[in-house]
Amino acid sequence: MRHRTLGGLRVSAVGLGAMPLSIEGRPDEARALATVHAALDAGVTLLDTADSYHLPGADPGHNELLLARALASYGGDTSEVLVATKGGRGRPGDGGWTVTGTPRHLKAAAEASRKRLGVEAIGLYQLHKPDPAVPFEDSAGALRDLLDAGTIRLAGLSNVDAAQIRVAREILGDRLVSVQNQYSPAVRDSEPELALCAALGLAFLPWSPLGGITRSSLDGPSRVEGQDRFTAFHTVAEERGVSPQQVCLAWLLSRSPTVVPIPGASRPETIRSSAAATELDLTAEELARLEEGTGV
Repeated sequence: MRHRTLGGLRVSAVGLGAMPLSIEGRPDEARALATVHAALDAGVTLLDTADSYHLPGADPGHNELLLARALASYGGDTSEVLVATKGGRGRPGDGGWTVTGTPRHLKAAAEASRKRLGVEAIGLYQLHKPDPAVPFEDSAGALRDLLDAGTIRLAGLSNVDAAQIRVAREILGDRLVSVQNQYSPAVRDSEPELALCAALGLAFLPWSPLGGITRSSLDGPSRVEGQDRFTAFHTVAEERGVSPQQVCLAWLLSRSPTVVPIPGASRPETIRSSAAATELDLTAEELARLEEGTGV
């Protein structure tokens, strides 16, 4: 496993997005625990979760409790594992997603997450999404207060734009260490945020990093116009004898030394395959083919 830096910490170059272990279609607990253990066996040391990763209408924290059980039952060393959780979103019974970014809510949510994870302080706590009804400075200020109180050690943002990153940087200083936005071959809206993170030395954690490369998205009646440009990932994968997902993760890692993809997984073999992508070095010619296909 290769490594990258997040807030001065050494983390695996590919993390585990644990959401699929707790939402609709989730595996049984035995397979969920086996998936986390497989990630740890493969050298993954960044586990991403949130208090809102649970079935619609259920109590918050299913995924956090699951990760706590997985770490407690793992037979190996977990001292270097960084659990990154998020607060500020909810999942009501209708299956939608709510946003609540008030300082009062974020502080209470962080304390509840800390207890569920069973830690003295949360390693990395991220604002899940800015609340349009709350001044962003207030939400970022809540992260500052949580840092000062020792409830969390490091702070991050998710689903933010470049202007919000700069505002949070002014409020949090070097204790702001990461940005988690959607970014993949199919979704490139966060290109400015990726560049800003590289300039500021912030870790950039792409969520849903494999978007646009599955066969189901390339074929059939739901195929998006222009989607065929992503077939380059399949062609390179066939030539190298690896999966298109591994090629995609290797491409993401090449975008910036601050990128740490967090692909989701609900089976041990899936996260083992994702972890192996850190050892795949794409040639300049291969990267040029992929970059041409993605419109870089």
